[in-house]
Amino acid sequence: MRIHICGLEPVDRFQRSLEVITGLFFEEATLSFMATEEAEVRVTMDIQQGDRLVVSGTLQHEHGRTYEAYHARSWKTEEEKGRMKQVKHAVSYIYLSLMQQYTDFVQQWGILTGVRPVKLLHQKLRSGLTREEAHRELREDYLVTDEKIQLMQQIVDRQLTVVPDLYDLSNEVSIYIGIPFCPTKCAYCTFPAYAIQGKQGSVDSFLFGLHYEMEQIGKFLKERNIPITTIYYGGGTPTSITAEEMDALYAHMYRVFPNVERVREITVEAGRPDTITPEKLAVLKKWNIDRISINPQSYIQETLRAIGRHHTVEETIEKFHLAREAGMNNINMDLIIGLPGEGVEQFCYTLEQTEKLMPESLTVHTLSFKRASEMTKNKEKYKVADRDEINEMMKRAERWTKEKGYVPYYLYRQKNILGNLENVGYALPGQESIYNIMIMEEQQSIIGLGCGASSKFVHPKTKAITHFANPKEPKAYNENYEHYTNEKLKMMAQLF
Repeated sequence: MRIHICGLEPVDRFQRSLEVITGLFFEEATLSFMATEEAEVRVTMDIQQGDRLVVSGTLQHEHGRTYEAYHARSWKTEEEKGRMKQVKHAVSYIYLSLMQQYTDFVQQWGILTGVRPVKLLHQKLRSGLTREEAHRELREDYLVTDEKIQLMQQIVDRQLTVVPDLYDLSNEVSIYIGIPFCPTKCAYCTFPAYAIQGKQGSVDSFLFGLHYEMEQIGKFLKERNIPITTIYYGGGTPTSITAEEMDALYAHMYRVFPNVERVREITVEAGRPDTITPEKLAVLKKWNIDRISINPQSYIQETLRAIGRHHTVEETIEKFHLAREAGMNNINMDLIIGLPGEGVEQFCYTLEQTEKLMPESLTVHTLSFKRASEMTKNKEKYKVADRDEINEMMKRAERWTKEKGYVPYYLYRQKNILGNLENVGYALPGQESIYNIMIMEEQQSIIGLGCGASSKFVHPKTKAITHFANPKEPKAYNENYEHYTNEKLKMMAQLF
């Protein structure tokens, strides 16, 4: 598909957003902003910036069909940067409207292509808008469908039930601790994850640096009397290290962090069942960590083999029961819609198997072709379901979770996500992950420690966000952890 767009100047201000929207409708499409004889579709934009902003557009297909769209709004600001942002928004609105008419396919998220749509609804409601007004703006200004608006509102309501003081936690922090090792690397993965076999020297060096980082950040928090809301061990797979190493790490956490006994939630991703042992579960229980993830992704053995997960379906079930017997009473499981070779039948089978275990929470991911993943680099090897089947699988997940008593409590989206859908976290009421809410809604700073951990500093008053990332590669981290710790401390000193 070749598309020629004219009427936009300067082009570079609009090009990226229009490319993203084009990608929602066509897997292979070329945009041109210069006249070309070869274009199958021509889009003409007209922008009038008078007392009001008026943007109109026309789409002409080479076979003669023509579609039109119109958008007029009062200016929201007199400031030039804000006006340009509004113009870009209107152009995206027109372009999506034309593409929906041309393809006869409705994008349920409208022009919202960012990661955190629920955060936008939080902002609108906090600004003083009623629910009806906020919903109308999402519908009319962003072209979001009523179905997705209702999902967003349900999640907002649930989050404020789980964390009633969500908007008042900017003077606290949460902690993310990244353990960059896994038994093997999955084909869809772009997280910092390095095969742990034969890497004990690297593991030892990493843990030494991590202990240092935790100690220095903990000292800062203690000196300024800054509480910790939640702590989350991710990666990689945090249970890839030995039981003895886990024990020492959690003991250190209690020693250096302030008031760990008052932290609302401590989660450890035990995502790979092949890393779980009775000894490791005993360590988790010893340090009062009862929220863990055991992630099947799928209950189809052929799928697990294809994506590089070297555990068996039976092992997932066995380790789940082992965790239950060890006293783990808040277990999350991740499922992925759209894995290679899977359709509605296979996904429904995975739901049936999940029903036999009934974890406290369930995160339903839609497969995303992440740029650096093995799956993206070899797309011809990993055949996935089409858009209609992906949508049907998501509907099955929504119905199943509702029937079983789960409620949606957080949501995020990703680039190149199949069907332009979303990832949704469901939980039995009272078993929601507070950390997942905090990371998604960006109401407080998240301090990232360890390999590949990204810190997100949220200014307590302005809510301006600054990002800072540790290196992903263990060797680079091991050589520079002091530098990265000091840089974080400087940034924290400016905020607190």
